[in-house]
Amino acid sequence: METPDAAELCFPQLLNNSCRKPMVSQSDALLSYILLSYISLLTATLNLLVIISISHFRQLHNPTNFLLLSLAVSDFLVGLLLMPGEILFTENCWFLGDQICVVYYIADFIITSSSVGNMVLISIDRYLAICDPLQYTTKVTLDRTKICICLCWICSVLYNSLILNYFLTQPDGQNSCYGECVLILNYITGAVDFVVTFLSPISVIVVLYMRVFVVAVSQARSMRSHIATVTVKRSVKVTAKKSEMKAARTLGIVVVVFLMCMVPYYSPILIGQFIEASSSSSSLLVWLFYINSCLNPVIYAFFYPWFRKSIKFIVTLQILKPGSCDAGIM
Repeated sequence: METPDAAELCFPQLLNNSCRKPMVSQSDALLSYILLSYISLLTATLNLLVIISISHFRQLHNPTNFLLLSLAVSDFLVGLLLMPGEILFTENCWFLGDQICVVYYIADFIITSSSVGNMVLISIDRYLAICDPLQYTTKVTLDRTKICICLCWICSVLYNSLILNYFLTQPDGQNSCYGECVLILNYITGAVDFVVTFLSPISVIVVLYMRVFVVAVSQARSMRSHIATVTVKRSVKVTAKKSEMKAARTLGIVVVVFLMCMVPYYSPILIGQFIEASSSSSSLLVWLFYINSCLNPVIYAFFYPWFRKSIKFIVTLQILKPGSCDAGIM
């Protein structure tokens, strides 16, 4: 005989061990599914456009764009795999079993950490390009860039396999009920992950981008002083200010958006709490962490005119024409 509470259980046949579903109206649940599915689709689509653009057009095959390609791959996987997985968590029930739970969390940690690693590589690339332009072409080559990208992914796999070793051997060791997929990092492991995945990368990114900002402003002022000797001082002043503001705004967006997406997710470790990722905590913090993958192609790609041109080639199916890979879109 079914009890009144059985309808709220993930597995009604297991009255004593089954997890419970959250009390949410069907209309709210449907709206949530539609919104989250749209974000997931948008993330995958934007990053797929970046992947196709850089992979197809030979004119875009340079070290900087290869880093953007690696970032787009990791962010594409976030939209294709991780976001749909988080949508499944909204009902507080995991129906795919312990093995898929392990695969999901391993993929989660590897993909997100590699995305952060790619952002660090991009910041280093921009630092060398702006602060040491004379040596940039000799220091940053395609082969070295490919090696750095491979090392980024390999290190991500090895590092996350190490910190999740216990979870790999005991996937259901932290579950409190049947139908739960939960991963809890203790304080020590969480603190290490905080330093490696957040504190160190953000420190590198902020320091390098601040240096880039200082150099960019210095170059803009030098250009203003140079042009002032051969043109009208008033018009040059306006041009210089626009250049300085553009540099400040672009770099500010990169750093601030990254902080806004990453800091809330890691805030529990700052106050000494456990970091818990489970069906019951699939909340705004997790989605805010993932949403950075949707913003990355906007920040890093939409500022480039070639991306808008490549989108036109893709949408109009001109990339299917023979020789389209050699098209001039720069």
